[in-house]
Order: sequence, then C-alpha cells, then structure tokens
Amino acid sequence: MIEINLLPGARKSKRSRTATVDVRALFGEVLAKVRDPYLIGAIAGVAIGVLATAGMWLYQGRQLSALEQREQVALQDSTTFAAVIAQRNAAEAARDSIQRQIFVIKAIDGSRYVWPHIMDEVSRALPPYTWLKSIKQTSAVSNLSPEVEAEVVAGGVGPGGKPKSKLAAQADSAALAAATTLSFRIVGQTVDYQALTRFMKQLEASPWIERVNLTKTELVMAQPTNKEATEFTLDMQLQKPDSAAVRRVPINVVR
Repeated sequence: MIEINLLPGARKSKRSRTATVDVRALFGEVLAKVRDPYLIGAIAGVAIGVLATAGMWLYQGRQLSALEQREQVALQDSTTFAAVIAQRNAAEAARDSIQRQIFVIKAIDGSRYVWPHIMDEVSRALPPYTWLKSIKQTSAVSNLSPEVEAEVVAGGVGPGGKPKSKLAAQADSAALAAATTLSFRIVGQTVDYQALTRFMKQLEASPWIERVNLTKTELVMAQPTNKEATEFTLDMQLQKPDSAAVRRVPINVVR
C-alpha cells in the first residue's frame, strides 16, 4: 500500500524533535560516571602543564625578541665606534712613542752640562792665593744606556710597551740612582788657611754643590818657589739645583 504524505513539514519537525541532544544532560551523566580522583588529578595536571608550557613559551618568546633587538643595537654601536677605537689606539701608540723619545733625549741631555756647571762653581768659589791640582769623579760611572734610563723614568716599561719584571725594574732603578749621585774630589794648595775655610763655605753655598768635607790636609813645598803651602783634599757631591737657580740663555744662530 502506497502512502503519500501531504504534509511534509510535519514529519520534518517530528524528526528534528527526535534528533535533539541534551548536551547538559550528557555532560552531567559523564561527570556523574567519573568518580575516580586519580583520573581527575591527572586531567588537572595535564591542563596545568599545558597552561604553564604556553605561558613559558610566550615569556621566552618575548625575551628572545628583546635580546635580538639588543644584539642589533650592540652590533650597530660596535660598527659605529670601531673606527673611533682604532684611531684612539693609534693616537695612544704615537703618544707613547713620542714620550719614550723625550725620555731618551732627557737621559742624554741631562748629564751633558754637569761638569761645566761644576767647573764654573769651583772657579767662582776659588779665593786668592789658592790653586787647584786636580778635580776628579769618585762615584761610579753610569753604565746604563739612555734607553735603559728612559725605561726607568717611564716606570719600568720596556720597548713596545711591555713592562719589565719587578726585579729588573728595581735593579735598573738602583743603578740609575747610584749613577745620578755624582761625587767628586778636589785637591789643591793654599798659602792661607783662612782662604781654605772661605773656599769651603763658598762651595757649600753653591746651589750645585753639597756635602763639602775636608778629608786631608798636609804641609808641602810649593813648586817652583819652594815655599811652604797647605795641600788639602775636599770631597763633595753634586746636587740638583732649584729651577730658580738655572739660567737659560737663548742661542742666536748667525749666518
């Protein structure tokens, strides 16, 4: 028997009513069936782990982005200041080289006029009726080269800016100190003992001479007159004068 439905909408509505699913009731039944606490804890742990992983991923992503930006800024700064740093290093190297050359020149020129100053001061202090037989150095002669003296003045820095060892620097410094302490001896004769006293006082008053000591006196026969005279020996040291006592005269070159 063939049945024709003249009202199709009525059947569709009936089917739709039968096909409706109650979601709340379904979850309620599922939750009602889930009674195991270990299963609930496992699910909660998984959820917390997923949330923590997502949070850490976001946090590390932000940190990585910030570090990349800082790296780019640092690279730009390094590129910008690389030329400036190279110029500064070159300028410092040139300065050290010039300073070392100045120290060498000072070491060479520092003792060039020592004996002219000594002879000038001795001749100025020499009184009448007194004459000299000899003037000689009694201290050790410096065997240090001007380069080594420049290294001592520079604080123990050798060629190329490499510092010396502590013992080597101390040895050079002691040798330079001993060499710069110039001691000398004057042997002369006089016919007036008061003239010898006056000679010693005038030498001691000189800004270039200090520690004048009378070490020996004896009576001799002065030649060629064969008259009795007093021969004396004086020991003294050179001292560094005050800058006010040093007179500088300009040099005029005549062509």
